[in-house]
Amino acid sequence: MDSPHYLEEAEKGEKIIIYQMMTRLFGNTNTTNKEFGSMAENGVGKFADVNTAALAGIKQLGATHVWYTGIIEHATMVDQTETGIDLDDVDVVKGRAGSPYAIKDYFDVNPYLATNPEQRLQEFQDLIKRTHEAGLKVLIDFVPNHVARSYHSDQNPQGVEDFGASDDTSLAFAPNNNFYYLPGESFVVPAEHNPGGPNKLPTEDGQFAETPAKATGNDVFSATPQNWDWFETVKLNYGVDYQQDRATHFDPIPDTWNKMYKVLEYWAGRGVDGVRCDMAEMVPVEFWHWVIPKIKASYGDDFTFIAEIYNPAQYTNYLDQGQFDYLYDKVQLYDSLKHIIQGKGSVLGLTQVWQDLKGNNNRMLRFLENHDEQRIASPDFAGNAWKGIPMMTVSATWHTGPVLVYFGQEVGEPGAGKEGFQGDDGRTTIFDFWGVPQHQKWVNGGAYDGGALSDEQKNLRSAYATLLNAARTNKALAQGEFFDLQPYNREVAPDDFPEGAYAYMRHFEDESVLAVANFTDQPMVVPVLIPPMVMEKWGLSKGIKTTVTCTNPFTLNNGHLGSGEFTVELPPYGAALIRDLAPAAE
Repeated sequence: MDSPHYLEEAEKGEKIIIYQMMTRLFGNTNTTNKEFGSMAENGVGKFADVNTAALAGIKQLGATHVWYTGIIEHATMVDQTETGIDLDDVDVVKGRAGSPYAIKDYFDVNPYLATNPEQRLQEFQDLIKRTHEAGLKVLIDFVPNHVARSYHSDQNPQGVEDFGASDDTSLAFAPNNNFYYLPGESFVVPAEHNPGGPNKLPTEDGQFAETPAKATGNDVFSATPQNWDWFETVKLNYGVDYQQDRATHFDPIPDTWNKMYKVLEYWAGRGVDGVRCDMAEMVPVEFWHWVIPKIKASYGDDFTFIAEIYNPAQYTNYLDQGQFDYLYDKVQLYDSLKHIIQGKGSVLGLTQVWQDLKGNNNRMLRFLENHDEQRIASPDFAGNAWKGIPMMTVSATWHTGPVLVYFGQEVGEPGAGKEGFQGDDGRTTIFDFWGVPQHQKWVNGGAYDGGALSDEQKNLRSAYATLLNAARTNKALAQGEFFDLQPYNREVAPDDFPEGAYAYMRHFEDESVLAVANFTDQPMVVPVLIPPMVMEKWGLSKGIKTTVTCTNPFTLNNGHLGSGEFTVELPPYGAALIRDLAPAAE
């Protein structure tokens, strides 16, 4: 066996642990949960709810960053005219709360998130300060591909013109237009759109005045997008003529580029530490190549850019040319783990996954849940939060890249219920006002200390905290090389290594860690052989053969790896991290 083929060097010297929250839902303690309920009926979380106790709990979980989702002002059915914001037409809004990705003003935050809407920007500034004082960094969404159909900024910095204000709307495309147009056509709201659900809203008439019609956010160049399209948004023009074979017009720099630079500069100047860039691959890589170095030159290399991207063929392009720090690992590791836990895939495929990503593994953001994905505990995914343990162990400790946890994941939130526009799909809604029941048990505990959680939920949260803190602080896991043990063991001892087991090692300087995961519903004994080449390369001192019996679903333990033979006994869906110690007496 060509053992180095299963080895990957480390690139980064830190481990980022991101805690993502849907900010409007995080601190909401209202338990009404009426389908298509209004903000008054179902409640809403505020900036102030993310208080010092909440941040301490997030920090205790192992987080280094908090991703505040849904901060920037977006289209909504909430009447905010008292704060000077125009009322949105409900016929181009999805959900009573609205999509956080239908941005209405890039330079403002959602008034309903503030205790005093008139002071909303200051309240968000205070949240940034609290987060930093808690030892955490702040990420927010940057949504560069599309805006709400009702986009209008009343907070533009001096000298910044509104998007579309100077567009020549008689032209389908012009390099300095901010939008794409369909001259001579008027926008038509999809007939299937039902903004108010079972109870029609007073202002719901199926009409929205837009002539000429603009292209829809998901690259639909039609005045009649379908209900499943992103019809509530309009596509931004970065100098790409989509209807002329995607001809590019990047010289001189298009107007949209300069305006988007101002958006990034605005939030970086307010103390935000990085951005998760929504649908980054729908924006030309040349823009990222231009804008990312400009922001980093002004605000430091630590200002983090994460790309939501789903095309593996473009990964290297967006990392090398686009200069992103990290990319989503959705269609490789996430999809593979989900298929394995659902019985649709094999752990044998995991080796191929990281090898396909070789060279980029340390720059991939791993996750099992986020605002787009189904909850682990939902029947649509695994049906049991504890089944997430082997998947999360791999996601958090495979390489040095960042890992993400979505609020409520750590207490087994299943995402159940028909919220409204979102429907009952195993996800926590991003469109509706809602309470997140299992997460609320933690919030309603009084002091963000888990007081209202069941013992099982406390144990689950403790397992996450142990895993994530180990991933962050252990040198081998945070900074080390990676070696996949699965191929060696299946070749040398194919009859001994169980089908549902996966094992690998991490090493940095004088620290080594063995990781073993059980992806089955049965207890498992996993005999692990460590190749002599690895023992020599990493200087594993000679020890005796060791057996570790793990009774908890997740175990962080110590052992002697130097013998090259190790036996791990795991419960169903269990996982263990075994840190190497000095050799035992022979």
